[in-house]
This record gives sequence, C-alpha cells and structure tokens, in this order.
Amino acid sequence: MSRDHVQPAPSRSPEVYLELLARDASVEAYEQPVLLARAEGLPADRIAALERARPLALRVRAELEGRRRREAELSALFETAHDLAGLRDLDAVLQAIVQRARSLLGTDVAYLTLNDPARGDTYMRVTEGSVSARFQQLRLGLGEGLGGLVAQTTRPYVTDDYFQDARFQHTLTIDGGVRDEGLVAILGVPLMLGPHVIGVLFAADRRARVFEREQIAVLGSFAALAAAAIDTANLLTETRAALAGLERANEIIRDRSAVIERASEVHDRLTELVLRGGGVHDVAAAVSEVLDGTVEFTEPGAAPAEALQASRAEGHAVRHGGDWIAPVAAGGELLGALVLRGHPDLDPVDQRTLERAAMVTSLLLLARRSAAEAEQRVRGELLDDLLDARDRDPRLLRDRAARLHADLDATHVVLAARLDGPAADADEEAAARRRLWSAASHLAATRHGLAAARDGGTVLLLPLGTGDSATEVARRTARDLGTAVRQPVTVGASAPVTGLAARPETVAAAYVEGRRCLEALHLLGRAGDGAAAEDFGFLGLLLAGDRDIAGFVERTVGPVVAYDERRGTDLLRTLDAYFACGMSPARTKDALHVHVNTVAQRLERVGRLLGADWQTPARALEIQLALRLHRLATPDRR
Repeated sequence: MSRDHVQPAPSRSPEVYLELLARDASVEAYEQPVLLARAEGLPADRIAALERARPLALRVRAELEGRRRREAELSALFETAHDLAGLRDLDAVLQAIVQRARSLLGTDVAYLTLNDPARGDTYMRVTEGSVSARFQQLRLGLGEGLGGLVAQTTRPYVTDDYFQDARFQHTLTIDGGVRDEGLVAILGVPLMLGPHVIGVLFAADRRARVFEREQIAVLGSFAALAAAAIDTANLLTETRAALAGLERANEIIRDRSAVIERASEVHDRLTELVLRGGGVHDVAAAVSEVLDGTVEFTEPGAAPAEALQASRAEGHAVRHGGDWIAPVAAGGELLGALVLRGHPDLDPVDQRTLERAAMVTSLLLLARRSAAEAEQRVRGELLDDLLDARDRDPRLLRDRAARLHADLDATHVVLAARLDGPAADADEEAAARRRLWSAASHLAATRHGLAAARDGGTVLLLPLGTGDSATEVARRTARDLGTAVRQPVTVGASAPVTGLAARPETVAAAYVEGRRCLEALHLLGRAGDGAAAEDFGFLGLLLAGDRDIAGFVERTVGPVVAYDERRGTDLLRTLDAYFACGMSPARTKDALHVHVNTVAQRLERVGRLLGADWQTPARALEIQLALRLHRLATPDRR
C-alpha cells in the first residue's frame, strides 16, 4: 500500500493533513481527503473545513521542504568547507565543489573555468556530468561566451536558452563545445579573489530551465568556497616553494617566527626613533642590528642606478649582486637609498622590514627638510629685517635671534656671496641660486648665524670667532659654499661689526661694504675666492664699479711683467722694494739683500722697459697702484 493512500476514517477532520505531513506525503495526496469526504457525502461544513486546511497544510509542507533543502545546502557547504580545511589537493577540493553544486541544483552538468594570465585566456578546470571530450578541453578567449559576460560584470548570469541569447559574445569554438554537450540552460557565477575575477562556476541543463534565486545564491556560495580553495592552494604552493623540504618544515616555521619577532622589534625601534627625532643613520644602525647585516644610507648618486630604477618601478627592495637596494623616495623625488650589504638571501618579511625602514627614512628626511626650510625662512626674515632696519626694538631682535641660537651682541661679519660659474639657461641659474641659498642657510645654522637671498646672491651674517679674521671667514665661506654647490662661489666680507641689536642699520652698511669687496674680487678675476674690506684698503673704493683693471695693469707695468716671465728675473719685486724704501737704492739693496750695483742695473732695465719718465710723481703713482693691483690679483705671488 502506498504511503500516500489515505485510510478511511469514521470522520474526515483536518487532522488528517497532520498525518500526511508526518508521512512526508506527495502534493497529490493532499487532494484525497476532500475527494473522499465528498464521495462519502459528509456535511458541507466538514468539507469546507478540509478545504480550508488543505492550503495551510501545503504551505507547511512547502516550508518544511524549503528547510530540508536549505539544510541540505548548508550541509553541503559545511562538508565543502570541511574539505577545504582538511584537504591539500586543489583538484580534489574543486571536484567536490562541482559535484555538490550539480547534486544540489539537480543539473545535468556542472563545471568550473579558470583564467590563465600567462596565455591570456580561460580554460576548463573541472567538469562533472560532461560527456563531450571537446567540451572538457575548451579554452576560451577572455570576454567570450556567457563566462565572459560574468567576468566583465562580476555578477551571476543565467540563460534559459543559450543559443538564442544575444547578451554575450558567441564564438564558433564555444558554441561548438556547448552543442556537443547538448546544453541549453546555463547559470554562471564569478569566482572572486578580492576585486578580481579568477574564473567562473557553471551549472547547466540539457533542457530549458528557469534557475531560482535560491539556486543562484547556492552556486554563488560554492563559487566563494572554490575561490578560497584556489587562494589557499596558491598560498600553499608558494609556501612549499619556499621550503627546502617537508623535513625542514618545523625549522622554517621557527625561522619565520624569529623573522616576525625581528620585524616587530624593528617596528618598535623605528617608532621610537621617529618619536625622539632620530636621524637616517640611526635608522640604518637599528635595521643593521635587527637584520644581522650592514645597512647604509647612500645619496642618490652613490647607489647603483639600474637597481634603484628597478626597485622604484617594482615598488619593492631589489637584489643587486650580494646586496639589497631599497629606494628612499617621496613622491617622484629620490632622496637616497638604503643598502643592505652582505645578505644575498633575504626573507620576505626581512625584505619588507628593509622597505619599511626606507619609508621611515624618507619621512625623517622630509621632516628634517621641512624643519630646515622653516628655520631657513625664519633666519632669512630676521636678516632681512636687520638689513632693512624694520624692527628697531633691541629686545625683540635679541629674542628672535636667541630662538635661532644666534647672539646679536657678539662680533659679526657680513658676507656677500655670489655664484661665478656659467649657467646654461635661466632655469639652471635659478636652480643654482636656490642651491647656494640652501647651502648658505645650512652653513649659517651650523655656525649660529643668519642667511638670506638678496640681489641675485646670498648674504650671510656670521659670528667672528676668537683668533679669526674677516678675511679668513670670507675665504673659508667661499670654499665651503663652493664645495656644497659644486661651482665657484665668490665671497666679499665687511669689517667686523658689533652692537647689531642696538644699531641694526650697521648691518645694511656692512652689507654694502661686503658687496663692494665682492665686486673688487670679481674685477680682479679672483672668482671663487674670498676677501674682506681690510684686504683692499682705499683700493676697495677705487675698484667699485665697472673698470678695466687688467687693462690698466697691462698698460702700466705689462712690459716688466712680461720681461720677468720670459727671463725669470725679479724686476717686479725690485720695483716693490724700491717704492717701499722711499725710492732709495741704498735701502732697497738692504731690503733685497743684494749689491747696490745690482739694484742700479735692475732699475736701469725698468727705465728702458717703462720709459725715462717712470720715476716722475704722476708715473710713479700709477706704477705703484698697478703693482698693488697686480699683487692683489695674484695673492700667491710674493
């Protein structure tokens, strides 16, 4: 007797439907109680009660059916997740996913395709229920077929009749494979890893069919598990590739744990360095200790250019021979590099540690640059105020200087500096001036002075140290700035000045004096040198402006200079001594430690070279001035 047959009962009541629900009877069985009641001639109210109970019972049955289906789905998903956790064979996991998807959805075929980035297409990875060898070996171009539509939109798509659906791109290859398999209705859902589609999971029937929303959701859940399985398998493959073998697994785990501990340690140390204002070399020292190697910070030009370029392009530290190079960059500007030496085999975590250290180094350099630029601006503003005498309150001037570690009550020298090298164009000249201002600002900061850009060059206010002279400060400054900007820098210095806070106008006057000295050096052809006003005396006034100094010297004493250079004689030195001794041959011979006849012979030679009137007052003054100018233009000549 069928379980769906309803046994006759003395009274036909709605409770009969509970028996049907308890026996899990078919839908057709729920029609029998009403039919039997009518056949038995039961009262109309009894029949009406049965008719009212029937839809309720069918609704309960549908609910129970849905719950059983969801339980089956959840059970299948749980089993798949369990497989994913327990299995290490990707093929077995994917095969189980496709089998369960086909079983739950009740389709003829289920299959899974994966993208192949190397070949730029999609291939059939796993099939279940397929009978066509051609279908099982399909390779599809990206964007083709129903799978291409799913991949492009990252959404599920279903077609009730594949060959009549024009929403996606049909190709002879795909259509031929689908026709061989006899598929009609196809449902596809994307396999997602983050925002990227790596493949598609399909369920298909060989007859027209409408897939319900719940079925689409179930297939989407299986697709998520398949993507997780693929991701897990990829991670396992990468891990296996990094291992020397299964027998070293525990050792590698311990090593990685130590690496993580080192990474945590270096993170803490770098954080501490940043908080306490450490420098780039402190970072290099900290990373050297943690990575058990030698880490150095190098300037951009000192690191291998090809390695730096490759590292910046990849966004990671790169190996260069036995070293590792990590660029220190901010935006598009290369600030330098961290070089890990003598450590060719670097763990990925240690590599990220080196990269993190490079990033921290760039932050420190940017912070230091910002602070330096801010301090340079403040120093420049204070010096501008002193030059323009805008702030005449000594107390405020002293306070502003004290915050910059400068003492306006000390003795200072005002220096005017200017580049003397050739510039290819206006942009290069502007860049060179910026470098000069930056170098001068750094020099002023290290020597507790001030610096500002002015008149196409730079003006500095530097304290005069004990035992120093203005000349020595000028020459040292010219040398230091020239080295910093890698081209000649000429520096003119004023005489020492004091009381700058009480008399700020003194700075402006000293700057004029320093510029006059700078112009004198330029006219004398002493580019890249330094001198002070005290080196020129009254000649500094004569040299102000645009005068032909070299031409004057040549016209006045040029024959004597040329004679000495040709013959190796000492006529210029004799002339200097002769005028210094009051034009007395006797005193001149004592100064030169030669016989008086020798002095007479030399002076006679000078007369023949310069003319008979060379000792007249007018000619003698010009000759003495030319000798002084020649001596200043060649300071090494004694």
